[in-house]
Amino acid sequence: YNEYKSYLSMPPKKQEKPSKGGKDKAMKPKSGGGKAKKKKWSKGKTRDKLNNAPLFDKSTYAKLYDEVPKYKLITPSIVSERLKVRGSLARFGLEELQKKGLIKLIDKHGSQVIYTRNANAEDSAE
Repeated sequence: YNEYKSYLSMPPKKQEKPSKGGKDKAMKPKSGGGKAKKKKWSKGKTRDKLNNAPLFDKSTYAKLYDEVPKYKLITPSIVSERLKVRGSLARFGLEELQKKGLIKLIDKHGSQVIYTRNANAEDSAE
């Protein structure tokens, strides 16, 4: 019976060697199950503030007449993004270009206006 009992019992626990870091720190028992930390809500994704110009200056106005009529697809949002002007200013600029015949209106639906380059104006320029 004793032989059988010693066979069933577990061997003695091995002592952990101190780390090579130098200082011997007493092993702290891990806390069982403490109170979980409350989830903190994120502030949400912040977008960078657009610093678009409220008025045309000479260089932007020149870009409007030089570059915009060469775009294949022209919308106020595209002009606003590329020239760094406000959307309302881009809208007025595109209306002006259309009146002068530099761009052609494709579709006007609600607040979205779509223009394209005028093929006739390009042929006469070359």
